[in-house]
Amino acid sequence: MKIVMFTDAYWPRVNGVTVSVESFSRALIRAGHEVVIICSFYPDSQTVRQMSTPTMDKREHDDDPIVIRVPSHSIFISKEDRLAKFHKWFWVSKQLNVFDPDIIHIHSEFVIGEFGFYYAKLYSLPIVYTFHTMWEDYITNYIPYLPKFLLKYIARRIIKTAAARSDTIIAPSLQIQEVLRRYKIKRSSYLIPTGIDPELFSNSPEEIQQFRAEFETKYPLLKGKRILLFAGRIGKEKNISFLFRIMTDIIKKHGDVVLLLAGNGPDLPFFQEEAEEMGLADYCVFSGYLDRKDLSLVYGMSYMFVFPSLTETQGLVTIEAMLSGIPVVAIGEMGTIAVMGGDNGGFMVKNDPEEFTGRVLDLLENKSLYDAKVIDARKHAQSWTIETMTEKLLGAYRDTIQEYNAKKK
Repeated sequence: MKIVMFTDAYWPRVNGVTVSVESFSRALIRAGHEVVIICSFYPDSQTVRQMSTPTMDKREHDDDPIVIRVPSHSIFISKEDRLAKFHKWFWVSKQLNVFDPDIIHIHSEFVIGEFGFYYAKLYSLPIVYTFHTMWEDYITNYIPYLPKFLLKYIARRIIKTAAARSDTIIAPSLQIQEVLRRYKIKRSSYLIPTGIDPELFSNSPEEIQQFRAEFETKYPLLKGKRILLFAGRIGKEKNISFLFRIMTDIIKKHGDVVLLLAGNGPDLPFFQEEAEEMGLADYCVFSGYLDRKDLSLVYGMSYMFVFPSLTETQGLVTIEAMLSGIPVVAIGEMGTIAVMGGDNGGFMVKNDPEEFTGRVLDLLENKSLYDAKVIDARKHAQSWTIETMTEKLLGAYRDTIQEYNAKKK
């Protein structure tokens, strides 16, 4: 099968959409299919000389997809994101004509997504659309100066329009499926979370030990400490201030604990300042962006994963932590509920600092409980592998193509 994925977000942009597109594309290629990714150009992903024309990433591994990058503009509401130049569509379409795809998979509601919708309509191809982002929850962080009711209305219209133009919708969580019902979207939908490649998190103790020694040289505050890890985008929507509040109580009982925040984002300076104002400068480390390999090693050297986000559509970082053999304490909201399904591999708690703190302390103070949760974490994570989810995605592709062809007759 020949698949084209359209996404505005892709490496070096770090978010869940990027991880989902890359993970599925590699797994599809390993399963014998061909994949092309159409994405926005990011200034630090190619040389400045190439910015005016579409470019193609060099393939270095057998499971690398073909990646075509479209020249893009910066966006004043988000320094991290890019908006593709629409007039480059003609060049992209010529490349896709050579590829001759069987199905279009759209991961974006914006310009690159429009490329996909337009190409599919022009060449009569079936469309699968993944509803990744609850824009109702996120959009106010990008445009805070407009009324919330107006922004939420716009967000709903964006999703409804994308869904109406698609043949099949992929929902990465039960919560997203519920939103589809609330929006009264009648298209066929499949519940298919993004799977995780377990190989990425199977680091040897020697690798982890060596990496930690090097990491501690860069961040001396980590030496001899038990690490509570947060990994993800450093943005206000991740509820990071919640972690600072619980840390003040935890360090009163356990001075050997440090909070490591791995990731980058627009609000990094804000949280660095907040940690200092709360007297946590000696108990918080901000690593900035880490590539996937280094992040997997950071999981491995950590003692526990703490995740307070209230807006995750999938919450797959909890599974990454479990595959690495560390228990999770997370607030049970949105995608985290579907992924953890309760106290599997750790504890799923309410949005309550006292309860969250209590569970973290349980794992810090009860070694037998901690060891049991480590075993449970590894076991629970195995049901979320990328191969399992890719088989489900292929099933959705086949059904979509079959139904689309039947309608054409």
